[in-house]
Amino acid sequence: MSEHRDPQLAEPAERTADDVRTNWVQRRRDKIYNEISANRRGEYRVPTWVLAAILGLIVAGWLALILFG
Repeated sequence: MSEHRDPQLAEPAERTADDVRTNWVQRRRDKIYNEISANRRGEYRVPTWVLAAILGLIVAGWLALILFG
C-alpha cells in the first residue's frame, strides 16, 4: 500500500514568537471585551462601590498604622 498524504492534513507550520505574542494579545483583548460586556449587562459578581469601599478601608488601615503605630 502506498501512503498518500492529504495536503490539508499536513503538519502545522511552526509558530514564531510574534505569532504567539499576537495570539496572546488577541486572547487578552477578547477576555477584557467579554468581561466589560458582561459588566454592562449587569452580570458582575461584586458591585464596584463595594470594591471601592474595601480599598478605602485597606488604605485607611495602612495610614492608621503609619500615623499611630
